[in-house]
Amino acid sequence: MKNKVNIGLIGIGTVGGGTYKVLHDNAEEITRKTGKQVSISHVADMNVELAKKVVSDDTKIFSDAFQLVDDDTIDIIVELIGGTTVSKDLVVRAIKNGKHVVTANKALIAIHGEELVALAKSNNVILAFEASVAGGIPIIKAIREGLVGNKIEWVAGIINGTTNYILTEMRENRLSFQTALKQAQELGFAEADPTFDIEGIDAAHKLTILASVSFGIPINFDAVYIEGISSLDSIDIGYAEELGYRIKLLAITKCHEDAVELRVHPTLVPEKRLVANVNGPMNAVLVKGNMVGPTLYYGAGAGSEATASSVVADIIDIIRQSEINSEERVPVLGFKPEHIKPKRLLNINEVISEYYLRMTMSNMTGLLARITSIFAKHSISIDAMTQKEVEENAKDVDIILITSPVIEEVMNKIINEIESLPENKNKIIKIRIESLNK
Repeated sequence: MKNKVNIGLIGIGTVGGGTYKVLHDNAEEITRKTGKQVSISHVADMNVELAKKVVSDDTKIFSDAFQLVDDDTIDIIVELIGGTTVSKDLVVRAIKNGKHVVTANKALIAIHGEELVALAKSNNVILAFEASVAGGIPIIKAIREGLVGNKIEWVAGIINGTTNYILTEMRENRLSFQTALKQAQELGFAEADPTFDIEGIDAAHKLTILASVSFGIPINFDAVYIEGISSLDSIDIGYAEELGYRIKLLAITKCHEDAVELRVHPTLVPEKRLVANVNGPMNAVLVKGNMVGPTLYYGAGAGSEATASSVVADIIDIIRQSEINSEERVPVLGFKPEHIKPKRLLNINEVISEYYLRMTMSNMTGLLARITSIFAKHSISIDAMTQKEVEENAKDVDIILITSPVIEEVMNKIINEIESLPENKNKIIKIRIESLNK
């Protein structure tokens, strides 16, 4: 690659502006690390006036991003517009034009990653996407390179800052979900339409990428079990804390001998675990290697300069690797393409977990015995049981159970049987538990 490296930046919003700032402010440091002069020479954004306010006068600005990717003077394309339609067309065209590509677009990689990785390989260019997962935390590089000598056994993380902020406010300030969500929106932590965040879809996109890099399996977003936090009741956050747990929206993937599990859902985590104490909009990812054991990666999962830090790291990686023979480069998914092989993907009903259950029952003699007999019939132990104190002569009572590990299909059968008891008043609340220490 020539001594002056020209970057074509598509999207000059929050992360795009941050990327421009990092490359501009740290230009001397980047030159020392690459031996090249790296600058954003071209920008594309539909809001040309905004772009003019952000970039220098000598930066060429396009309103049509396709004109930018067709410019022969650009060496690396950085895609920061999001989505999976126009962004895909732009990335495909850039790759076919022989340009290296950096993207922070987790949905694009989660849904079209297999196609794009193969296309990049066939065109002898590099596709990099560190910023697509956990913002400024270099988690993909950590797994792909730092832990390369390990067999990764599982990954579990808080990889959506919006939901972590909401859950923190619900616990610390006893806010309802709706109040905490509104507060997150007012502070800019949540979008006007927060569906992708609060329903777990954003975290699932990111988990899909982590699983592929960790286990050498194809990227398969459709295989992820997804459960968000919109139906989570603050009463369960309080009960969990009384029992020594915190509730977090975790993205979890585990590799077994013959299968992989991929799931995103609210999870009780023992409060003594470091990840349980990650609060506000911060992210954290635990990675268990068979030799190193559990390792924790913590930092800002979003934001202008934090995410831009990962974008620029990818740009530098591309500069360093572009002149290396393609067969000698670090594989984009961590494994040689011929060794990326599918594994059976577990249905959520096959997953084994401990469970928190909250049931509302009529306060009648012999109730606990009837409940415990149902568990005994299925050979499942109850590790803890609490009957919440109620006012004298109250008709209903909350019963909280913590179970021993049980396969989900059996747990659902037990729940169905308990819900059929005449004393049962409402649908039983079920939340999975992860100890994160094995």
